[in-house]
Amino acid sequence: MLDRKNISKELAIVSEWVQKYLQNIESYPVKSQVKPKDIYSQLPVAPPDESESIEAIMKDLEEIIIPGVTHWQHPNFHAYFPANVSVESVLADFITSTIGAQCMIWETSPAAAELEERMMEWLRDNMGIPKHFEGVIQDTASTATLAAILTAREVKTDFKSNIEGVPNNLRVYCSTETHSSIEKAVAISGIGTKNLVKIEVDEQLRLIPEKLEQQIRADLDNDFLPCCVVTATGSTGTVAVDPLQPIAEICEKYDIWLHVDAAYAGTALLLPEYQWMIEGIEGADSFVFNPHKWMFTNFDCTVYFVKDAGALIKTFEVLPEYLKTQTRGLVNDYRDWGIPLGRRFRSLKLWFVIRSFGMDGIRNRLRHHIQLNQYFAEKIKESASFELILPPFLNYTCFRFHPGKIEDESKLNELNEQLIHNLNRSGDLYISHTKVKEKYVIRMVIGQTYVEQRHVDFALSKIEEVAKNL
Repeated sequence: MLDRKNISKELAIVSEWVQKYLQNIESYPVKSQVKPKDIYSQLPVAPPDESESIEAIMKDLEEIIIPGVTHWQHPNFHAYFPANVSVESVLADFITSTIGAQCMIWETSPAAAELEERMMEWLRDNMGIPKHFEGVIQDTASTATLAAILTAREVKTDFKSNIEGVPNNLRVYCSTETHSSIEKAVAISGIGTKNLVKIEVDEQLRLIPEKLEQQIRADLDNDFLPCCVVTATGSTGTVAVDPLQPIAEICEKYDIWLHVDAAYAGTALLLPEYQWMIEGIEGADSFVFNPHKWMFTNFDCTVYFVKDAGALIKTFEVLPEYLKTQTRGLVNDYRDWGIPLGRRFRSLKLWFVIRSFGMDGIRNRLRHHIQLNQYFAEKIKESASFELILPPFLNYTCFRFHPGKIEDESKLNELNEQLIHNLNRSGDLYISHTKVKEKYVIRMVIGQTYVEQRHVDFALSKIEEVAKNL
């Protein structure tokens, strides 16, 4: 067992490993190459009775654990949306773990509560969100969306659902492109997935406001109670941006809570030229984005803004005797702003990242990723073997392999599925897919913190090489 009074050697060993990992990450296969149970079968069936050295633990980390890790910080990781880190956020999380504070209320760590409050203001004011919105850090966007739907439920039922149970006629609306966390939240909330109504999208895969209003009117005529609308500012599959202004007007007209899911694309709001994506935000009730996706802040760190913090607190507030304090009402006790009681000191890593990069540094890096994506899309457009499915947007490109002689859609779907499988199996690159109007397409996301043009050129050459061998 390590002695907390004499840990210099152990800290040096771990720090050296972290430094080497970040410096040499390109030497690893991007996607883990192990088979199911490979890791499990190498682990002892029982824990050790005697203390083991840090050297032995680190040896097994390198030989057993690391081969089973998919390296999300690898510059050739272009799958899903990134969960990128920076050296600054790693250092901050190291300090947070060392402090080990449980930041449930102001009293248990005043600095954590007050730093969180200020970080929320920094982000709000730089993203073009109205100043009367207040923010709180959640773990993931799924949790924040659940908090939004629970609050919408309570507001719509005059805060009776927490006490009396959920009526079976509440309705929640989203587009057919909205993230699966919406469906999960509606289920958990007790509203029921049968009451989640998915609205048709247009050619750009954006929710159609007229279709939304038609559905709301039909539901009202059939004794349903419209409760919440969830819009996407950057949908998961295709980064589609729902038209917020007309949807906000509909929600105001029918007194419906409006939640904006900008989990990934919200980081781009730090760029003034992309703040058009939330025109109409003053009509929204809640908004979420993840700095742990594209703002160089390691997982987990989700920012959730609400127009009416009182409604949020009233939804979640429970006050047992052991949590009563003399500062209540004078400070933000963030355990009342969401589902968990326990809270980590997440604001510290935001503080480190924002101060170390500077807002200009963050904006420059975001613009660099967008520029790299434009470069990638142009190369795909010039290729005779590939086609763009949607115009490139932010740092995302949607495309597919389409040899000229093949027009059968099912065959093209099979080819693209095989292409992704072969690419990912190589370990040289990691990409993912989605479906656009039944077309199996490739998603390319260029958002890793330290990605450079040489990595994009490598991805292009690797995709071409594997495609030729199909």
